[in-house]
Amino acid sequence: MTTNTERLVTPDSKPDDRLDQALRPGKLGEIIGQDQVRENLSILIAAARQRSEALDHVLFYGPPGLGKTTLAHVLSNEMGVNIKITAGPAVERAGDLAAILTNLRAGDILFIDEIHRLGRVVEEVLYPAMEDFALDIVIGKGPAARSIRLKLPRFTVIGATTRLALISAPLRARFGAVYRLDYYDLSAMSQIVARAANLLQVTADEGGIEEVALRARGTPRVALRLLRRVRDFAQVRADGTITRPVAREALDLLDVDARGLDDVDRRVLRTIIEKYNGGPVGLSTIGASISEEPDTIMDVVEPYLLQLGFLNRTPQGRVATRLAYEHLGLVYQDPQSQQPSLF
Repeated sequence: MTTNTERLVTPDSKPDDRLDQALRPGKLGEIIGQDQVRENLSILIAAARQRSEALDHVLFYGPPGLGKTTLAHVLSNEMGVNIKITAGPAVERAGDLAAILTNLRAGDILFIDEIHRLGRVVEEVLYPAMEDFALDIVIGKGPAARSIRLKLPRFTVIGATTRLALISAPLRARFGAVYRLDYYDLSAMSQIVARAANLLQVTADEGGIEEVALRARGTPRVALRLLRRVRDFAQVRADGTITRPVAREALDLLDVDARGLDDVDRRVLRTIIEKYNGGPVGLSTIGASISEEPDTIMDVVEPYLLQLGFLNRTPQGRVATRLAYEHLGLVYQDPQSQQPSLF
């Protein structure tokens, strides 16, 4: 079984991605793509500045690797306030959250990654903190127990999640601004790669930049990862310049094809087409056939295949489209034509 962290094109964070910190934009004007979100955030920031207030609570959702954490840091920089970072699984007890909240200053930002994984008890503490800027603490036990309400400075919670549906309705309702991040188009990806190449002081022509952008699955995190690998290849096998042929050879060697699919993606498509005649087939069946977890396929592999139009979701299961057959060089067979007729 191939773990998700072993895949070069996984949108999830990997240890070597820490090198990307210096490549991330620090101000709203430096962000490329996500035009509608950027415009809305500029209005949110300007309004908060004019009123000298903390930002409203913000929730970012969408596939991993699209810049939710980066946007949280950008909001912190634009407002000139501190940002405290934590993650849903890390806040195990209500006391952990209380300790974080009591250390916040007026206007500070609390960024909670994977906010959908917060425990229910922790959420109950977060509700009054977000709504009333107060912290309810129970002192003592039994009949002698009493509740004390501590006032908190006005602060901002920024949540990030890849699974919006898993956030409870009461928590979701407390966010004043909710934004979805989508995959980036080729133009935006090319600009992101070009900017990163410039910051890394890598010589790359327009063709080389476009080739990396084409195979980056519309995800900046993947683009920066591929750029580092292509830079290594160009340094060792070429003259250090990333051209289209150099980028193509490097990425082919890494088993990332022209549409950004790797071995796991192609195995999913081939399983549906060759073992199950193009579908429909259930997610658990696909996972068992290629020794992958169904959740991994649904959260990591499937979104990009759906974005490309290589897969369709139906009530009966997943179906491979004509585009998937063409990409794999196979003859298309309409699954509907293979269904047995009653007549």
